[in-house]
Amino acid sequence: MTEQSDKSSYLGNENLKSSGVNQEFTQEQVEEYIKCSQDPIYFIKNYIQIVNVDEGLVPFNLYDYQANMIDKIHENRFVIAKMPRQSGKSTTVVAYLLHFILFNPTVNVAILANKLATARELLGRLKLAYEYLPKWLQQGIVEWNKGNIVLENGSKVLASATSSSAVRGGSFNMIFLDEFAYVPQNVADEFFSSVYPTISSGKETKVLIISTPKGLNQYYKMWVDAEENRNSYIPIEVHWSEVPGRDERWKKETIRNTSEEQFKVEFECDFIGSANTLISSSKLKSLAFRTPLHKYENGLHIYEEPEKGHNYAMTVDVSRGVGQDYSALVVFDITEVPYKVVAVYRNNEISPMVFPNLIAEIGARFGKCPVLVEINDIGGQVADLLWTELEYDTLVQASVRGRKGQTLDGGFGAGGQSQLGIRTTSAVKKLGCSILKTMIEDDKLLFQDYDIINELTAFVSKRMTYEAEVGHHDDLVMCMVIFAWWTSQNYFRDMTDVDVRKALFEEKQQQIDEELTPFGFIDDGTDDDRWNDDGVWLS
Repeated sequence: MTEQSDKSSYLGNENLKSSGVNQEFTQEQVEEYIKCSQDPIYFIKNYIQIVNVDEGLVPFNLYDYQANMIDKIHENRFVIAKMPRQSGKSTTVVAYLLHFILFNPTVNVAILANKLATARELLGRLKLAYEYLPKWLQQGIVEWNKGNIVLENGSKVLASATSSSAVRGGSFNMIFLDEFAYVPQNVADEFFSSVYPTISSGKETKVLIISTPKGLNQYYKMWVDAEENRNSYIPIEVHWSEVPGRDERWKKETIRNTSEEQFKVEFECDFIGSANTLISSSKLKSLAFRTPLHKYENGLHIYEEPEKGHNYAMTVDVSRGVGQDYSALVVFDITEVPYKVVAVYRNNEISPMVFPNLIAEIGARFGKCPVLVEINDIGGQVADLLWTELEYDTLVQASVRGRKGQTLDGGFGAGGQSQLGIRTTSAVKKLGCSILKTMIEDDKLLFQDYDIINELTAFVSKRMTYEAEVGHHDDLVMCMVIFAWWTSQNYFRDMTDVDVRKALFEEKQQQIDEELTPFGFIDDGTDDDRWNDDGVWLS
């Protein structure tokens, strides 16, 4: 190695130009440099090399959908893409990021992924492509580490796991969220509630979100909002058949080696992933959320204002308010079937000492509606405060009658031990889940709240019961379960004059009867009176 190469190379790497090295350009190189700076697709096609599994290091020949992605990213600030597995989505973005830092001085780029190792692997792809650029296209290297790089033009790239702390306090010009659907729900929620508003507020900041779907989560919400023009994101969708080499034969082979369900999620980009959800996947797919009529910062969403002459009911699930599980409530319009969710509250920081005041306030808004509180753990204290301190006299009470379990009968039934609210036992949850499933799938309970839909998609069968998948919550769903159980009680029938279970049974029976008699009855001109009481024809 020559002395000159030692000085011009970064830490002895002949493929990297060190900082402070004077670069002399030919006229042709100047023209190429200008052309590359103005056209990222030209730059990528002519100067980016990638590693091919079969062929090793090869030029990056963009497919049509990849070139379209580059155009959309280049021309727009906010882009969200839904793409199948192994479609080169991450490599395409990395190639654009390399163009971005080379030809834009003093920009900060964040590569965020569901795992730190994934983010660093993406940065590794960028570094590999950088190493094989001609020296006259490179910027001098200032830092070249596993988690970040710094170029002589002042541009920087950070690789980190997606979290609320990853980019907090920094000023970023480009944020790339890779496989955002696979970021745990609680992390995604925290990221967008606490960090995203500040990092996306700049006039030039670009935000790029790319993922294969996985359930109805934060990524799903942003995708649907983009499709329906409810946010600023430009949606990009790529079908598996757009990838060269993929046809029906490939599809059949892939399904044979995996499963139909896995193919639908990873290649058809179906948002519904779990097969063991309480609510059927076909029904979950049909559920649609909408923007609330009123959306308050404390977590209260109002979908319908109270109407005179309507009856309402509220169920409450209580947490400890320490930033983990949510304290939640749901208000139902029970005037007629189908019942409707008209208000939702969800907050994981509210203190159990303050929550009763909020419950009473919302309850009063809806005609001081009956309130049924789940009293497991800290819920009992909330119910006590509602009853004793706030004198909320429509708080629903229960009687515990030994083997008969809990019944809602005003709370002081003969022979029973009274309690404020309902204790969610395995029997209550089992019956509630069963009724809730039927009510939702038969359109007897209507709702358009994103958080409820999100929780339902991750409310799955586990150990002979149903609960939230890891990283998800089921606080609103449990409010729904408690409500469904409530509808089975005589107390509810007295409130509404509707027997939900009987009505559902009768409707099912009617459907069966209709299927068994598809052709109806034919009037042949005979008189029914010609049959006697024993069913004998009177000639």
